[in-house]
Amino acid sequence: MPVNAKHLATFILGAAAGVALNKYLQTEDGEKLMTDLKEKGNQLRTEAEGAIDKAPEYFEKLKTEGISALKEKFPDIEKLLQELIGGNTAITSAEEVK
Repeated sequence: MPVNAKHLATFILGAAAGVALNKYLQTEDGEKLMTDLKEKGNQLRTEAEGAIDKAPEYFEKLKTEGISALKEKFPDIEKLLQELIGGNTAITSAEEVK
């Protein structure tokens, strides 16, 4: 692919932006910005780790409450599923899941 003036201009602008960013980050305001970004990154990581730890519990609760809601709203759901799919498609109750 030949290099034309547009590519060269894009490269030069990118390099200039990199130099300017480097100069800014060496100032007091730039250092404060980096500190704030690191703190925010650590907060997000902690929240993500907490969410990962809670995920199995959340999905188990979702499963048991979903089964209860299905049985409550659609009392004949087991019969319908057996007719559609065939075989043993019994939906267990929340007590049976535990």
